[in-house]
Amino acid sequence: MRIGVDARELSGHATGVGRYLQCLLREWGLSALRHQWTLYSPDGRMAVPPGLDAEVAIVPGMGNTWWEQRALARAVRRDQPDLFFAPGYTAPIRIEVPLVVTMHDVSFAAHPEWFRWREGLRRRWLARMAARKARAVVTVSEFSRNEIVRYLGVTADRIHVIPHGVGVATTTGSAAAREPLVLFVGSIFNRRHLPALVDGFGRLARRRPDIRLEIVGANRTHPHVDLHALAEAVAPNRIRIRDWVDDVELRSLYERASAFAFLSEYEGFGLTPLEALASGIAPVVLDTAVAREVLGDAALYLADPDGGLIADALGEALGPGTTRLRVLRAAPGVLSRYDWRRTAAATLAVLEAAARP
Repeated sequence: MRIGVDARELSGHATGVGRYLQCLLREWGLSALRHQWTLYSPDGRMAVPPGLDAEVAIVPGMGNTWWEQRALARAVRRDQPDLFFAPGYTAPIRIEVPLVVTMHDVSFAAHPEWFRWREGLRRRWLARMAARKARAVVTVSEFSRNEIVRYLGVTADRIHVIPHGVGVATTTGSAAAREPLVLFVGSIFNRRHLPALVDGFGRLARRRPDIRLEIVGANRTHPHVDLHALAEAVAPNRIRIRDWVDDVELRSLYERASAFAFLSEYEGFGLTPLEALASGIAPVVLDTAVAREVLGDAALYLADPDGGLIADALGEALGPGTTRLRVLRAAPGVLSRYDWRRTAAATLAVLEAAARP
């Protein structure tokens, strides 16, 4: 079978959808599958995983919606693969081949106030059209399945829940090797409450002069939040903010950090707290339905993003106390549910079924 893939998220720094697709392609390559893959890219800047029978088809353009609906659609109509896989919410609407699309969440429909009106309108329209056209919709949690049914009008029987795997080596780590470091990894949206995290960290830093905070993620806040200015005002020289780090540096951060904070009020899954847990770090998260579904008992939960509550929770996560130990004791049972091999195999089964006449 020939499978076309929208691979634009693999260009440049792969985050979010790009990391999801990277992990799927890697596992499909390791499985020595007989399928042939065409990875459509606006610039060809990607590495094909070893073992994957794939070609990179360069479709020049910006990799934006116009590119997707015009240039990519023309390329797919020309090549006529047996199936097209869109891993990130939307797909070319005017293609004739069977389609499978992954919807990680529907924040743009559930909370339109978080988006500029034009961007939100575009996302909602394209997601609804892609979901309507697709033979199958993949999502990453039961929470997101319910949201897709509610906001996009897709019937539950067409939605396949396939959770992410764990993207770093599972280890309890050595407590002696840990630093008094709090870590956040993920794109920076308003719903993830980074100002509250900085505030809570600052409160704890006044009691703990040894601690530091690392924030890794592109700032996509709207309205824009100047985190650098806020960090300097709250805890000068104690907070470092970077848009992106490579895999080697990310692994190093996971190995050195002692606490992880991810104070998001809306996610489809929330991968980085799970990666932190796999690295032996107790994650501090907001108490949401999807966080409970994904992390179970292996997290410290906050009722709301209050600076005082955040400071206390970070203190517990950093320390050797019973709360941190309880979270880490629950980790193996939670982590056993997530494996990229199973994720890739289940996703491929959906693709193969959708391609059948």
